[in-house]
Amino acid sequence: MQRRTFLPALAAAPAVLRAQAQRRPNIVWIMADDMGFGDLGCYGQKHIRTPHIDRLAAEGTLFRTAYAGCTVCAPSRSTLMTGQHGGHTPVRSNPGGVPIVAGETTVAEVLKSAGYATALCGKWGLGDIGSEGVPWKHGFDEFFGTLHQAHAHFQYPRFLYDNGKEYRLAGNENMGRKTYANDVIADRAVDFIRRKKDGPFFLYHSPTMPHFEPHVPEDSLAEYRGKFPMGQPWSQANGRLKAQADVRTAYAGMVTRVDSYVGRIMAELKAQGVDRETIVFFTSDNGATLPELGETFFGSAGACRGHKGNLYEGGVRVPMISRWPGHVPAGRKSDFIWYFPDFFPTAAELAGARHSAKVDGVSVVPALLGKEQKPHEMLYWENPGYNWKTQEFAPGVPMQAMRRGDMKAVRPKQDGPVEVYDLAKDPSETTDLVAARPELGVQFDKLLRAARTEPRVQKEPPHGWWEARS
Repeated sequence: MQRRTFLPALAAAPAVLRAQAQRRPNIVWIMADDMGFGDLGCYGQKHIRTPHIDRLAAEGTLFRTAYAGCTVCAPSRSTLMTGQHGGHTPVRSNPGGVPIVAGETTVAEVLKSAGYATALCGKWGLGDIGSEGVPWKHGFDEFFGTLHQAHAHFQYPRFLYDNGKEYRLAGNENMGRKTYANDVIADRAVDFIRRKKDGPFFLYHSPTMPHFEPHVPEDSLAEYRGKFPMGQPWSQANGRLKAQADVRTAYAGMVTRVDSYVGRIMAELKAQGVDRETIVFFTSDNGATLPELGETFFGSAGACRGHKGNLYEGGVRVPMISRWPGHVPAGRKSDFIWYFPDFFPTAAELAGARHSAKVDGVSVVPALLGKEQKPHEMLYWENPGYNWKTQEFAPGVPMQAMRRGDMKAVRPKQDGPVEVYDLAKDPSETTDLVAARPELGVQFDKLLRAARTEPRVQKEPPHGWWEARS
C-alpha cells in the first residue's frame, strides 16, 4: 500500500459533519494496556465485571475485527500517533524509551493546529525525559503520566511526569505503595474535560493496566478474592515488581478498575453537558497477554491463536468501541476491519483539519457512522528482532503479517517461512494453506517484503528513574 498524502477539508466531509461546523466533536481515545478483547463483558467475558465499557458498547458500535498497530506497545503507539503502519512508522522497537523523531507529524499536532486543546493522561512510550520524543514536543498541550514504558510497569511509582516536571506520589518513596498512579492519572483526565468543556478538545487517556505489574488497590481486589482457581506464580516477580495475591485475582481487579475510569470519564462528559458532542473510542494497545494465567482461563483472546509478542490474531486483535450519540449507531456490531493507523486520518476528518502528513491509514468516518465503506486493500504489521544491549535490529526479514480480504499471511519468525490462513474459514489460524498451495506463500512473501522500509536507528536514552526506583 502506498502511503497517501491526506488533505481533508470540511467541505469534503460527510453532511452530518458539515452541519456541525460550528461545533466539531470532541475526541476521546481511551486505550488500555495489554487488555484482550475477550476481557470485556460485551465481547463475551463471564468472570470479570466491565459494566461501563459494556454500556459504552450498548450506546455505540462494537467492532468485532479491529486491530492494533503492532503486537507490542511502543510500535503500536507509534502507528497510532503517525498514521503510518508498522513498516513505515518511526518507532519499531520496544525497549521503552526510543523517541519518535523530531519533525514527525502526529495526530495531536494536527488536532492542535485545528484549534483543539490536547492532553495525554497516562502512558506515552515514544520518548523519555530529555529526548526529542516527549509528548509536549509532539502536539500535546498537557501531558501527565509515564514517559518510559518500564516506568509504567510500576503501579506505585515514586512520581509521574507533569510535562517536564516530576509530580511526586505520596507514600511511594522507598518502595512504598500508597498512591495508585492510575487513579491520579484518571483524576487528571477528568479534570481536563472539566477545564476544556467548551471545546473542542482531544483527550488521549492511556492507563497502564492491566499490563503487569499485577497490583491493584484493595477495593478492586476484594470482589475477586477466592473466586478463581489459583493461577501459576508470576514469572517476572522480582525485587522491583511483585505479584499481588493470586495473579488471576489481581488481573481481574485491574480490568474492572480500568472500566471504572471509563465510567468516570463518561460521567464527566455528561456532567459538563458535552457527552453528545464527543466521540469516544475504547481499545487496547495490543493483543492479550496472559501466559501466567493460561491462555484459556479468562479467554482474553477469545478463540484467536496467540497473544502479545506474536502476529497471529491473538497478538494484534483488540477491542474497539465507538460512541457518539446521534451519529455512531447505538447497539450495533460491525464487521468492518480497521486498525490504529486509521485513527490519524479519521480524527483529522472529524476535526475538519488540513495536513500534509504521509499516512498509510484511511479515514473510517463512514464506517463509524454506520455507512458502507470500501475495505482496506491490506493491513500490515511487523515486529523486528531487536537487541536491547547493542540497540541494533537483527539483520534480515522481520516477523511480519498482512491481511488482504480474508487472507492473512504470517511470518512468525525472523527470516522464517510465510504461513497463510483463510480467516473466513479458519479464524483460529490452525491450517496453513501454503502446504497445499505453495504459490500463496511465494505471493505473500513478495508482498510482505515490499510493504516496508528499513527502520532508522533506534537508540534508547539513559533513564535514571529506574535506578532511583530500586
